[in-house]
Amino acid sequence: MERVFELEDEAATAELAARLARALPKGSVLLLFGPLGAGKTTFVRHLARALGFTGRVTSPTYTLLHVYPTPEGPLLHADLYRLPEPEMAQELGLFEGMEEARLTAIEWGRREDFPGAVEVVLKPVSETARRARVSGPEPILRRL
Repeated sequence: MERVFELEDEAATAELAARLARALPKGSVLLLFGPLGAGKTTFVRHLARALGFTGRVTSPTYTLLHVYPTPEGPLLHADLYRLPEPEMAQELGLFEGMEEARLTAIEWGRREDFPGAVEVVLKPVSETARRARVSGPEPILRRL
């Protein structure tokens, strides 16, 4: 199933992230796609806030993985863009904590590596507006 959301501004992005955080069960994987500057890390920042994390959320582009503690369990935030081979994520042990995580958000993850994941594709439509195409299991998307 797929749904499209027109996000006029960052407040609308925050609202969609909060709705998605509530809809996703513990242990879910969220794949994020979009060009540089599309708002992938901003979306994760709003997911983290919705899950109760109050610290700073930054892009894991160079560190590959950030872990944010939340009252419901850790939020893992990975960026696989710079990995020459996607299999290296497993070799590096980036996803060893996924079973205990409340949510794992992966920028540039391969769909075939995460069956059942929810996908968010962000596309800038203006300086402040984004279009979000969200696809995944129907029961989750119906709750958005």
